[in-house]
Amino acid sequence: MSFKDRVAIISGGASGMGLLAAQNLCAEGAKVVLADVNKAAAEDAAASIRANGGDAFGVEVDVRDFGQVENAARMALEKHGSIDLLLNFAGGAEGRMLKCSAPFHEMPIEVIDWGLDVNLKGAVYFCRAVLGTMIKQKRGVIINLGSITGVEGGGNGAVNYSAAKSGLIGLTKSLALCGAPYGVRACCVSPGPVLTRAAMANMKTRLGRAAEPQEVVDLILYLCSDKAAFITGSNHLIDGGRSCGGMG
Repeated sequence: MSFKDRVAIISGGASGMGLLAAQNLCAEGAKVVLADVNKAAAEDAAASIRANGGDAFGVEVDVRDFGQVENAARMALEKHGSIDLLLNFAGGAEGRMLKCSAPFHEMPIEVIDWGLDVNLKGAVYFCRAVLGTMIKQKRGVIINLGSITGVEGGGNGAVNYSAAKSGLIGLTKSLALCGAPYGVRACCVSPGPVLTRAAMANMKTRLGRAAEPQEVVDLILYLCSDKAAFITGSNHLIDGGRSCGGMG
């Protein structure tokens, strides 16, 4: 799966699976823009990739701010002349990220707003910022990172997160419809538990384990590649069979 000279923007690219995807893409010849709310981490991650022979630069982006999102897209286009891939990794369960353990009906509205803004609107903003360029190029792939929670729902602490991640599936289908006449594809990847955090190991799956981050990134890279040229508009579960039900 060669990505030679493909230009990728990765939101949430300074850590976790976003960074791993960036490293993998650069190893296959891509030019990567790491967009992250943590400027220092984005710049450090990009420098590490360059030190290993890759082509990357970091840019500070709060995905809740369309101006910053648009600026990242503009920088990528000015520096490299195209935007071929968009990977929307930025996100996180708002209760955990903001240290709020309240049930949904007691959750502060600012926590709810943060979750919707980061997990759904951030992806919408980035898609809005790049789709016009991809349509003009008549090529491009957008990957939205969903979650098993967006498919099976979540309890009190995950109502908002589930709603946002479910929304990404609808966003993906709609983007696929908009982009299909121009050779632009969109896919959603919805992982179950992934070992980006130790606590994920406690979530049940039919296969009895959580996914390694590389397993999820491998699927994403396949969907980004020319090998997946006939795949668009679909949500791809990588959940160890959790969605089959009956997990208790």
